Amino acid sequence: MASKTIVITGASAGIGAAAARQLSDDGHRVVVVGRSPEKTAAVAEDTGGEYILADFADLNSVRNLASEILQRYPRIDVLANNAGAMFGMERQMTGDGHEKTFQVNYLAPFLLTRLLTDRLLASRGTVISTSSSANRFGHVDLEDLEQYRDYKPFRAYATSKLEQILFTGEFDRRYRSHGATATAFHPGLVGSAFLSTQSAFIRALYRSPVRRLARTPEKGARTLVYLAEGTPGTDYPTGRYFQGRRVGRTNRQAADGPLALGLWNRSVKMLEGSPGSA
Repeated sequence: MASKTIVITGASAGIGAAAARQLSDDGHRVVVVGRSPEKTAAVAEDTGGEYILADFADLNSVRNLASEILQRYPRIDVLANNAGAMFGMERQMTGDGHEKTFQVNYLAPFLLTRLLTDRLLASRGTVISTSSSANRFGHVDLEDLEQYRDYKPFRAYATSKLEQILFTGEFDRRYRSHGATATAFHPGLVGSAFLSTQSAFIRALYRSPVRRLARTPEKGARTLVYLAEGTPGTDYPTGRYFQGRRVGRTNRQAADGPLALGLWNRSVKMLEGSPGSA
């Protein structure tokens, strides 16, 4: 198997860390991206010592991350957009003026991918987004992407995961013929720190019998490792959402091409209007 350069965000714990360790063991060059200096450095120590710190709640941090990646790595075979979170009952805004779930789970990865697209094209690379079966409970409203109306933490999370799938399809449609591809996947319910976030719903779930059904991070990372090591378009179809090694069932909106295009265009406009934009 040829060695690849693989960038994994949200890799300081959970499935990101597990995937980083497995891919490193398999001989790949893994770049660990995380928010916690201590945790990110610890994972990097296990995987070859290459890491970059970034906070997806700060878009300038994402821009700096992209700049550092471009300076340090002449090729990117895989960009794994794995960072994500669910937040509390009260709607929170970032310093960039966006609803926090929307920014951390969708808009920041969208920005990072856009900034790295030329390098991905030159490398014939692929983008892998960690989505969720929760996407089936989301609803994308182009007139309310920031969840101003009737905010609920799980709905915001589910919608952000649906937005990742829409982005996956649109990126793949735009760039597949030019050499860059995209996929998304569901890792399953993983028994990691994610389940003990500040969301009351998730805390209750974590304490419930459902916890016994949770996978280890290593099992949750299997699909990410499979997609990262495989050959897009040969080993699996691109532009799709996977559960395990099979194309999974999604929200009906996920197949809406005009919606995906509208989301892409609105995201570009949001970023063009934010401080530090190109």
